[in-house]
Amino acid sequence: MSQDHLAVWQRCLQMVQSEVDPQSFRTWFVPIKPLKLEERVLTIQVPNKFFYEWLEEHYIQVLRKVLTTMLGAEARLAYWIPKPNQTPIHKTPILPAGSAQQVTVSKDLEKHYGQLPVRAERPNIQQGQNGYGNYNNNYNKQGGQPHEIRNPFVVPGIQKLKFDSQLNADYTFDTYVEGDCNRLARSAGYAIGKKPGSSAFNPLTIFSNVGLGKTHLAHAIGNEVKRNFPDLRVLYVPAEQFTNQFIDSMKSGSSNDFVQFYAQMDVLIIDDIQFLANKIKTQDIFYFIFNTLHQAGKQLIFTSDRAPKDLEGIEDRLLSRFKWGLSADLQVPSVETRLAIILQKMEQDGIDMPQSVAEYLSYNVRSNIRELEGILISLIAQAALNQRDIDLTLAAEVIGKFVEDVSTKTIDVDFVQRVVADYYKIPLDKLKDKDRTRIIATARQLSMYFARTLCGKSLVEIGKAFGGRDHTTVMHACQTVEEMLRKDNAFRIATEDIESKLKAMLPPSQRH
Repeated sequence: MSQDHLAVWQRCLQMVQSEVDPQSFRTWFVPIKPLKLEERVLTIQVPNKFFYEWLEEHYIQVLRKVLTTMLGAEARLAYWIPKPNQTPIHKTPILPAGSAQQVTVSKDLEKHYGQLPVRAERPNIQQGQNGYGNYNNNYNKQGGQPHEIRNPFVVPGIQKLKFDSQLNADYTFDTYVEGDCNRLARSAGYAIGKKPGSSAFNPLTIFSNVGLGKTHLAHAIGNEVKRNFPDLRVLYVPAEQFTNQFIDSMKSGSSNDFVQFYAQMDVLIIDDIQFLANKIKTQDIFYFIFNTLHQAGKQLIFTSDRAPKDLEGIEDRLLSRFKWGLSADLQVPSVETRLAIILQKMEQDGIDMPQSVAEYLSYNVRSNIRELEGILISLIAQAALNQRDIDLTLAAEVIGKFVEDVSTKTIDVDFVQRVVADYYKIPLDKLKDKDRTRIIATARQLSMYFARTLCGKSLVEIGKAFGGRDHTTVMHACQTVEEMLRKDNAFRIATEDIESKLKAMLPPSQRH
């Protein structure tokens, strides 16, 4: 009977897998551990409170469906979070709405995991700890007066001290476009902005390749905290600046002031934490500051160009602390998200741009948001300096200077349809009717893809050219082609062949 919970949960996972996408399944269900099944009450272990809350908010219907299928209408679910500084959460989301019944974790589980310790009180930073000596050294021995200020890290009166949080006021959640690529990190950050230090994701580590919005999100969290809690001390600092400040404090003999200054922060945001690699003394002081703030319930936020587990040159004791909270990555934004970013930027700056140009940019600039914004600025500058309208021709010229393998001139949609139909040896009108034969569907999707990438037409315009189809159908077709290009080598070769035929019809100066 002790193994029944494992078998039940395995069958539940098989059912869940058919209900959610693979990425969501790996992120939110694979980490769950079944602990006990007793009287149709399945107890599961989740990593942290944020994990539990996310399941409750986004996957409650899925959990209800699989549990009732496996265990019947009386199925119940209990959560267990075996993490220090938190108490277990017991809830029964499988219960019908309005039911007041509660499920508690059985005593044998408490014996197995033991009592969870209460969060430790903040240590007294007046006392020397961890080998750094007495921190209350702001008064000299002779007169008991404050010593000469030799750097900006001055502890006396810091509660009333107005210091620069170093936050960019333009980087807010209002200007941070949400998409599948950043939803987890953005949701966690927004929750921190409402309740800094009291959520389960402390510290929060945001990681991604360059130009995908880590710094923007970090500033947005800080600005949201300041908006909701004006009296809290929020500080944003790049890791390289943190290191240089520490070095300067050692040279001036004011390391203790440095430590006390950072230990007084309510929210500390350190950007590009990977720059602490191999800086042993800086890591030592940062380790103490981390512990002091975390134990006091203060919020810590880090950004990095790679996942914590992949950071090299960082001590294990620090890496283990990064894993206490939540690590969330930012992916390359989808076409839809890139389009939303462009449209928001245009609205924010009061720039009038045709929808077709915005879609053309979003589809062809795929690397990162920073490059997309740079091309956008160049496009606006070119239009202003040369007194030209922002149109597809100008957009193609500007993009061609930055992005490889992009069409710099447009091609007629009818021409695309004729070339693709001829390649697949199908009647031209089949691309516009409702025939869903596999070869015709593939040709139709590929024609839409080229109409988007080479013609620069809007989704609505393309839909009309293919029998009045909805713009979402066109978007789905383009996404399908991109997916097949990654997975199907034969299809990729055929696509490249068709593309070369299309571009061969252009004048030599326009073949890119």
